[in-house]
Amino acid sequence: MANVPSKENNPDDIIIVVSGLPRSGTSMMMKMLDACKMPLLIDNIRKADEDNPKGYYEFEKVKDLEKDNSWLDLARGKVVKIVSPLLRYLNMDNKFRYRIIFMLRSIDEILASQKKMAVRLQQKEDNIDDNILRQNYSVHLEEVKKWMGQQENIEVLYVNYSDAIEAPVAVAESIGNFLGMKLNMQDMTKVVDSALYRNRAQQSDETAQLAAPEESEDPEIIKARLRDLGYL
Repeated sequence: MANVPSKENNPDDIIIVVSGLPRSGTSMMMKMLDACKMPLLIDNIRKADEDNPKGYYEFEKVKDLEKDNSWLDLARGKVVKIVSPLLRYLNMDNKFRYRIIFMLRSIDEILASQKKMAVRLQQKEDNIDDNILRQNYSVHLEEVKKWMGQQENIEVLYVNYSDAIEAPVAVAESIGNFLGMKLNMQDMTKVVDSALYRNRAQQSDETAQLAAPEESEDPEIIKARLRDLGYL
């Protein structure tokens, strides 16, 4: 599902954002876009490791987006990865236009992957309760979807991680249509590695991402997890 891109926008002025919760497939999507030679805003400060053997595709200044978004001019006409809890700190001035490719994945799969990553990075047991994170993530996703839908200068394409793994050609075509660009489908799809789909959940993405409508997210819990994973 996507908002239709506005044809009058100059592609060189648009910032393409790859977003989603950490461990939802954002790095894989960045690699797909890199494979078809799209310009990326990255600095390679964070190196590939056991959790992301093909690289993180990050720009270090994104971590401080809440305090400083003055660098966003550098992202015009490029692709930058921004995890979903930081999206609200984008500059919403009308001079900025964003097309966001938002990765969705079963929250149980995300939690399993994050737990392994948090333990490896901290070399100690992960102490954030899965049920608390699950509830906060569920509510966060509903709230950020609602927020994006209310912004006149944001267009969104939602991509399911499992679809990108199992039907990469269809996903690549939808991305090309969304961006209004002719992309090299073969180059995009050949970088998808199903062997890296290491944490599969039994329930569907739709079931995993249901949120209690009257609950609200606790930003501090989510920020604590982002710090554990190196995103803040």
